[in-house]
Amino acid sequence: MNEPLPGQSADGDPLLETQTEVRHLRNTITALREEFEALQFQNQENVQRAVSDSSGEIGQLKNAVSALREEMDNLNFEKSRDVQEAIAQSHNEIQQLKETSQALREEMDNLNFEKSRAVQEVIADGVDKINQLQATAMALRDELDHIKVTYEDKLQELERASRDEHKQLQETAVKLRQELEACKGGS
Repeated sequence: MNEPLPGQSADGDPLLETQTEVRHLRNTITALREEFEALQFQNQENVQRAVSDSSGEIGQLKNAVSALREEMDNLNFEKSRDVQEAIAQSHNEIQQLKETSQALREEMDNLNFEKSRAVQEVIADGVDKINQLQATAMALRDELDHIKVTYEDKLQELERASRDEHKQLQETAVKLRQELEACKGGS
């Protein structure tokens, strides 16, 4: 006995064939939906990971700023004390302390500049990561749209082929019936 073709029942019942095809299409839709949900979940995880990484870096920078501020406060305190001692000792020592103070100010300005630059770099990196994630999400969305359009085109093509095949089978059945009747009528 011949095996039925895929999508064709053993007895050629069109209703059964259509039901099988519908079940297959539903399974395909379910698989695509699950794949889409998995992509969405992965995208959300990537975004959360990027936000978490940025938050950690920001926390470290805040700690560094706080430590530098405390160090700066300590340096200001020491500078004031040194200035008072220098006034008591002599005018030359006062001049030396003023020069030292200026050097410390310049160094603090340099440190502040470097700190600001480092913060801006971290912020720029965070923005770049966010932009990359957004671009990835957009690319995935475009790809999903492309897959959907392709799937819909294939689905329409399958429906058209099924209709054509159904029509052809009906025409063949009519011809065979006419031939059978002609054979019966001729014998």
